Amino acid sequence: MPTRADILARAARLRGFFEGQGAIPVETPILQPADTLLDLYGEDIRGRAYVTSDALRGEQVLRPDFTVPVVQMHMEQGAEPARYTYSGEVFRRQEHDPDRANEYLQVGYEVFDRENPAAADAEVYALIAEILSGLHVRSSTGDIGILMAAVRGLKTTERRKAALMRHIWRPRRFRVLLDRFAGRTPVPATRTALLASADPLATTATEIGVRSRAEIAARIEALRADAETPPISDHEMVGLDTLLAVRETLPFALEQLKDVAVDLPQIAPAVDRLNDRIDALAARGVDVENVEFETSYGRTSMEYYDGFVFGFYAASRADLPPVATGGRYDALTRELGRGVEIPAVGGVLRPGLMLELEAAQ
Repeated sequence: MPTRADILARAARLRGFFEGQGAIPVETPILQPADTLLDLYGEDIRGRAYVTSDALRGEQVLRPDFTVPVVQMHMEQGAEPARYTYSGEVFRRQEHDPDRANEYLQVGYEVFDRENPAAADAEVYALIAEILSGLHVRSSTGDIGILMAAVRGLKTTERRKAALMRHIWRPRRFRVLLDRFAGRTPVPATRTALLASADPLATTATEIGVRSRAEIAARIEALRADAETPPISDHEMVGLDTLLAVRETLPFALEQLKDVAVDLPQIAPAVDRLNDRIDALAARGVDVENVEFETSYGRTSMEYYDGFVFGFYAASRADLPPVATGGRYDALTRELGRGVEIPAVGGVLRPGLMLELEAAQ
């Protein structure tokens, strides 16, 4: 295993490389306010982060990543365009795999630039690919923005679309909702019985929980309205199923997505952006013919990304976490910028894993 001194030395080299690309080195506190992360991700973040409390500052978390504090810093005081780099420890709770590190060093590169998002995507990906070129790694890419566009354009209620959007990063829950909204699976029996009652609250003797009776009644009315909503059409469902099944190298994936756009025209602008990105990657010297693309890639671990996503993995060590990951997070800049936004994309590397793979080779 590499020593800490070796990992720090490699991190310094990587950071120096990004500084050579025009990035400004930045530092962020290890303790971060919990309220920001809770607002962004809800209570789910507690299962992945170390949460503590402070008498003066309230709930705090050990830094789970750098992107959120870097975006906050940029939206408060950054010039445009801007490139940043950083290195330091991040902390992730591991409840299922004791062999995975819960503290490790991360080096990152973030680009805030309105001029040409496709070129910025290609820049981040190509620079990280260059850094990893001596290692036996494979890359995977995706574009969460295409699925988001498909959901937003469905011919169904805003309530249903909002529910699907909330669960895009939870594929199993997303599929359960999608099949229910399409009428492929029945409404749970407990819900059917509840909605059949003229006044579900009339026989309630004890109220448990924090919701008021008015809130519960409003929720029941919303469920009744949803039960009367026509199902998502078979035509749209076939398009969604085909979209979610796309898994090919970039050029072939692009052709498949163009075909899907005939049935789901709302994804056409996002597919055009993918086309522009492929051209930008090729212009950067990336062998796009051999880059994998999967529509669902990144849906279980990249919650603030809303466009291009990518990861690099050890080709012969499926047990290892990704050596590098990244993607586009335009919506995050809007959330943290109080309505002001800027296209942004970034990526991170794990120097410790890089050294481990080098030693194995």
